[in-house]
Amino acid sequence: MQRLCVYCGSSAGHDPRYAAAAADLGRRIAEAGLALVYGGGRVGLMGVLADAVLGHGGEVIGVIPEHLERLEVAHSGLSRLEVVPSMHARKRRMFDLADGFVALPGGFGTLDEMFEMLTWRQLGLGEKPCAFLDVDGYWEPLMAMLDRMVERGFLHPDQRADLWHGDDPAALFPWLAAYRPAQAMTWLDAKRRTDPR
Repeated sequence: MQRLCVYCGSSAGHDPRYAAAAADLGRRIAEAGLALVYGGGRVGLMGVLADAVLGHGGEVIGVIPEHLERLEVAHSGLSRLEVVPSMHARKRRMFDLADGFVALPGGFGTLDEMFEMLTWRQLGLGEKPCAFLDVDGYWEPLMAMLDRMVERGFLHPDQRADLWHGDDPAALFPWLAAYRPAQAMTWLDAKRRTDPR
């Protein structure tokens, strides 16, 4: 684990605990000697996170689509900012750069990015750990929805189990360090287990 990708909101949300959690995670990333890969923005939790890593001497690599850079939301003080042609290219580049993925609170974009990584892993296109770092129960309804997917037969229990969720970043980092790709089960593996045809 050398680079950690974090997805989070371009808004700071209504509760100051969200920004505090982003700042704390950024500090921990820098202190762990990891580089941050993120969406390249200077606003919301994205900006708080990047500034915290930089403020503690860490490296930050931003990846931002051209149309967002033109809207002047790009962070100008990063270690490196890569401008890509599209949102799709951004997700691919962030995947290539990072060794693992963490979601802080966020909206549609955060969910889109994290669930694409989970889907790629499910289909055998990636073997990198994915985690949801909770703040005040923000992700708990989503975790309940994942449990419902398992209950209704749309998600294999092993795939659900191969995902970290918690509110303690001190527990997150050891999990990331110990993660082994062999824990992951692809969609095809799960299908063969439940449907031997």
